[in-house]
Amino acid sequence: MHLIDAHTHVHFAAFKDDYKAAIKRALDKDIFMITVGTQQETSRRGVEVANEYERGVYACIGLHPTHTTKSFHDADELGGGEAAIAFTSKGELFDKDFYHPLAKNPKTVGIGECGLDYYRLEGDTEETKEKQAKAFRAQVELAGEVQKPLMIHCRPSKGTDDAYEDLLRILSEYDITVPLIAHFYAGSLEMTKRMLAKNFNFTFGGVITFSDDYNEQIKLIPMTRLMIETDAPYVAPVPYRGKRNEPSYVDEVAKRLAEIKNTTLDQVATETVANTKRIFSI
Repeated sequence: MHLIDAHTHVHFAAFKDDYKAAIKRALDKDIFMITVGTQQETSRRGVEVANEYERGVYACIGLHPTHTTKSFHDADELGGGEAAIAFTSKGELFDKDFYHPLAKNPKTVGIGECGLDYYRLEGDTEETKEKQAKAFRAQVELAGEVQKPLMIHCRPSKGTDDAYEDLLRILSEYDITVPLIAHFYAGSLEMTKRMLAKNFNFTFGGVITFSDDYNEQIKLIPMTRLMIETDAPYVAPVPYRGKRNEPSYVDEVAKRLAEIKNTTLDQVATETVANTKRIFSI
């Protein structure tokens, strides 16, 4: 069964000793993948890995909002499990001169992951939010310049839609001419309606295999706007909870999505693959 993992990090340090084996396990199951950068080094490395494969492995490049300030991120925030190793982000400024050549690479199919993350802000929260917004605006502009989709990371503070509110406000400043992808979507039902009206596409990952929190949102979103992901090495689906996630596990997400949408696995595979290929011009 042909599937595409629309958002993974198979080039991250968690795969440093066996990324080729992990990719092979996926490709052997006819699972393609988009491996996503989060700062300069992981963006460069993602493009490098994608270029090792003639087909089936693609890259996104960009600066993740949590990397715009120096901040600590613990295992719980990263979803738990053996791959969720706490780290301190570097505090990187978005450097267009660095990212633009990567964005133009033929194996780069999107810009990001970029966006806003208010999940666990520390210190001067307004300064942090402004740094995130500045980096996001720069990447919105880069995506428009190279005409590649925006892979958006948006994580609100608990129990709110605050980051999504600010995200929509920032996007309203631009004439958006590229597809928008809400990766690992976690917005409310009401926010989902608003984002659908703004032509967003949505990815869902392993969390839907062990939580029903987003079932109503998934039911609301048309199949033409849905894609599947792993976000590997994080948040492995059932039955791999607690293990290092990898692209070959995305079929478990597809199975659960079929149950929630009350359709067949074949239909989910066909439509999510078609959506991903269309959106990312694969």
